[in-house]
Amino acid sequence: MMLEVKGIEKSFDDRKVLKGVDIKVGKGDVVTIIGPSGSGKTTLLRCINFLERADAGEMIFDEAHYRMDAMTKRDIAALRRKTGFVFQGYNLFRNKTALQNVTEGLVIARKVPKEAARNAGLRALEKVGLADRGDAYPHQLSGGQQQRVAIARAIVTEPEVIFFDEPTSALDPELVGEVLSVMRDLAAEGRTMMIVTHEMQFARHAANHVVFMDDGQIVEEGRPEEIFENPREERTKKFLQTVREGFGGKL
Repeated sequence: MMLEVKGIEKSFDDRKVLKGVDIKVGKGDVVTIIGPSGSGKTTLLRCINFLERADAGEMIFDEAHYRMDAMTKRDIAALRRKTGFVFQGYNLFRNKTALQNVTEGLVIARKVPKEAARNAGLRALEKVGLADRGDAYPHQLSGGQQQRVAIARAIVTEPEVIFFDEPTSALDPELVGEVLSVMRDLAAEGRTMMIVTHEMQFARHAANHVVFMDDGQIVEEGRPEEIFENPREERTKKFLQTVREGFGGKL
């Protein structure tokens, strides 16, 4: 198992957002995390990548064991060098070109020579279908293109696992498809990904493992056909029925 977390707990003030969550991700897995808003999905992802500090929990990453509430800055930096993170809102530098956004982390944080970083950045932009937009600034790109730049930035370091936090939620509906298409291509390459998403069709067809969360806990998890066709838990059934109604009865 490449990544495993056990017993993650997280509270904000008096509200417990994660209540002892366990999750495993194997090499090459595409894990989609679904559930209603406020169920703790994003907080789980942010705690795993230490954008939020968990109150309790253990992590095993590449056979190294960590206490999540006692990770040092050095531990966190080392772990992040093995991961990529794609945010809801792109998080691009507005005053830098697409290529500069992609290569910034290589040059500044990893001290990669500029020419090598440029070549890696161009390859990453080509992979997301933006080989010809390297010199464009974020304001010259559509939301879908900006999110694809953000994905290129995440993959340029060749991370062992990529986290996606609702990567299409800020996009106009007509732009969602282009981002999901890139993510499907990454999945087909065998990239390891954890994806929080409201896109149920994508969650079903791109993943090999689906996790349903509600109220800070994992209610049910399994293969996509198990979760979407034969859910065991009543809460899962109720959630999917609501979703189906929005899709005219189909998923």
